[in-house]
Amino acid sequence: MSERDADTIEVRPEERIDTTRLEPYLHEHLEGAHGPLTVRQFGGGHANLTYLIRFGEREWVLRRPPLGPVAPGAHDMRREHRVLSTLHAGYPLAPQAYLLCTDHSVVGADFFVMERRHGIAFRRDIPAPWRDRPDVLRGVGESLVDNLARLHAVDPASVGLGELGRPDGYIERQVYGWIERWHNALTPDVGAAEPFTGWLRQTVPTARRTALLHNDYKLDNTLLDPANPARTVAVLDWDMSTRGEPLMDFGELLCLWGEKGDGGESLHGRMPTWHAGFMTRREAAERYARTSGADVSDLHWYVVFNVFRFAVILQQIYIRFTRGQTHDERFRDMGAAVNAITERGLTMIDSGEL
Repeated sequence: MSERDADTIEVRPEERIDTTRLEPYLHEHLEGAHGPLTVRQFGGGHANLTYLIRFGEREWVLRRPPLGPVAPGAHDMRREHRVLSTLHAGYPLAPQAYLLCTDHSVVGADFFVMERRHGIAFRRDIPAPWRDRPDVLRGVGESLVDNLARLHAVDPASVGLGELGRPDGYIERQVYGWIERWHNALTPDVGAAEPFTGWLRQTVPTARRTALLHNDYKLDNTLLDPANPARTVAVLDWDMSTRGEPLMDFGELLCLWGEKGDGGESLHGRMPTWHAGFMTRREAAERYARTSGADVSDLHWYVVFNVFRFAVILQQIYIRFTRGQTHDERFRDMGAAVNAITERGLTMIDSGEL
């Protein structure tokens, strides 16, 4: 395997793409796609399937939804293509999308093709030598916060996204929509999450701002410069992007922001920001407030909501595993993790802490 393929794997058997129709389709519709097609898979994601496609020395990334039924509005390749076909002009960290295919006879689902950005991803832990460089990790955390604030400062109309989504009533729709998704994905080994959902319904805050939202912004959805990870080279996974209250985005980031004092199962899915050098959640909140000028006085609600949302996302993945729609062994113990996350949310409601 060449160095340029180090972040990819052989395509998982159950997630193979039939190239019989794909290769001629790309030859016809993707500029620069000449010669034989080779396909590898990016193995780090949990939901959408992402592939490296190569024609000779030319490389692109192909994205399609996961196998099996998906929740309405989720894994929206048309939305992701729409965003990435224009956003790069005002937010250079967004890769550029080139081609959207909605003909399911090609690969069995919508898919789109975008540019490949080269970088490293920090996932469950910080790789050597960076884990022992608190000065660099401080910069990684600061960039993570600052790049989100920069996204929220982009005028949606200036990048052709002034009509994206429905910002009016966005928070309420999110609350009731994620509660519905939760009930649709329940398995016998996962609790019903009351009174968590009741608290969310009764305490919905009023939106103060409208901005472009990434809607899944976290450390492992960014690519970092291998020579200096404090510099971000790309923000990935835009299929849930919309317009709405920006604290929804920042609340998710803090929901996943691990600290050294966190322990046990509550660390599942948390970013490895407990390493020396990273800011605390409180410090990150203060930095975002300074950078964005936002009022974050009700930030606690947005963090708690995102704890629930994270539990639902994992549960939607877990039910696909229990149904045999994916055989990825990473998902086998996810039900226990979902229960631990909902317990964490209830504890946060009682404590009022981030």
